[in-house]
Amino acid sequence: MPDKADAGETRRVILLGSTGSIGVQSIEVIEHLNREHAAGRYPVRHEIVGLAAGANAESLFAQARALNVADLAIASNQDAIEAPKGSQLRCGVDAAEQLVRDVEADLVIGAMVGSAGLPATLAAIGLGCDVALANKETLVAAGELVVPAARRAEVNLFPIDSEHSAIWQSLPIDVCPPCEIDESVSRFVITASGGPFRTWSRDRVFNATPEQALAHPTWNMGAKITVDCASLTNKGLEVIEAHWLFGLPGDRIDVIVHPQSIIHSFVEYADGSVLAQLGAPDMRTPIQWALTWPQRAAGISQALDFTALSKLDFEPPDFERFPALKLAYDVIERGGTAGAVFNAANEAAVAAFLDHQIPFGRITELSAAALDSLVGEGRQPALTSLDDVLAADSEARAFVTQSLGGGGAVATTGTTRATHSSALGSSDA
Repeated sequence: MPDKADAGETRRVILLGSTGSIGVQSIEVIEHLNREHAAGRYPVRHEIVGLAAGANAESLFAQARALNVADLAIASNQDAIEAPKGSQLRCGVDAAEQLVRDVEADLVIGAMVGSAGLPATLAAIGLGCDVALANKETLVAAGELVVPAARRAEVNLFPIDSEHSAIWQSLPIDVCPPCEIDESVSRFVITASGGPFRTWSRDRVFNATPEQALAHPTWNMGAKITVDCASLTNKGLEVIEAHWLFGLPGDRIDVIVHPQSIIHSFVEYADGSVLAQLGAPDMRTPIQWALTWPQRAAGISQALDFTALSKLDFEPPDFERFPALKLAYDVIERGGTAGAVFNAANEAAVAAFLDHQIPFGRITELSAAALDSLVGEGRQPALTSLDDVLAADSEARAFVTQSLGGGGAVATTGTTRATHSSALGSSDA
């Protein structure tokens, strides 16, 4: 894999999902690193050359003005809002992908929520551009396409999720995803805060409201991710993502509940040694590591104060109260379109939940039903093109809508198009 240290003094960055939580924090980290560069303490300067958002045009344009970025993209049509003077604005479901194809960059940060960023991510890989992934759904839905494409292009996939960053930081410094971990590693252990319902009864969890699910005890994230954390679906998605990033089978990836969210993941080696990455629950730390690997720079995050830690608790996850985690291991075993169906059904069900159409427990029920209905038992045929992913995505969303009686609008991510084979450069990736 290419060494980021050889990228030169200026690294050009396209930021997809710039107005969301991860996008905003990525800008903070880049500005911090550029101050370090100006002071002579860090050798690389980062230049943001493109910004993409979903629908928040006002915030996107404010960022463009503040950062002096001319190339922009937004998924929705914005006839009523004037783009900054001198900028080039791309609109529509293909806008982020078009931005990636139009603007030369060294790194694309994929922070778009859900599967909407998948075509743009594949386009970046096809162009030989490294990708920093905060969007776990990309690998969940299309890991069978993304990872082989990245290997062919000799492209790095830098994980921004705190758990995957922790695994990465606990491996030898020259190891970078996508990779195949050998037998010197026994297993990964991904930590979970347990979310707001960690101590609730099964019935109470099932009937929880959106307001209760959004009250995460540790992390500050967007609504969809926060709901996923409450159901442990987010942890299931992380198990699948770890499988693709590091090449480990599901039976070597475990989850443990750790309410303090200080240890972000463990790597257990064959000799019994266990390495872990610890840090305050601040996403800017994994963002910065993705931007600076294999070098270290002064951090923007608050340092961990060990004297303030009274205890670190650990407990096994409860598969009965949080069945979504079990579904994730099933997805790894089935392969094929299982990840796309699981991801899309969950996205649609979460949207229905946030719209007060269903109780909390129905989210995972709908995901499980979609898998049973749309994906066969046992190992499935491998994906052959992005069209396979998008067809499964569309079918899963339609299944959820039909299961809800056809009433109410189930949110889509804008990924469905006539064809996407060009995003990979070939249809057999």
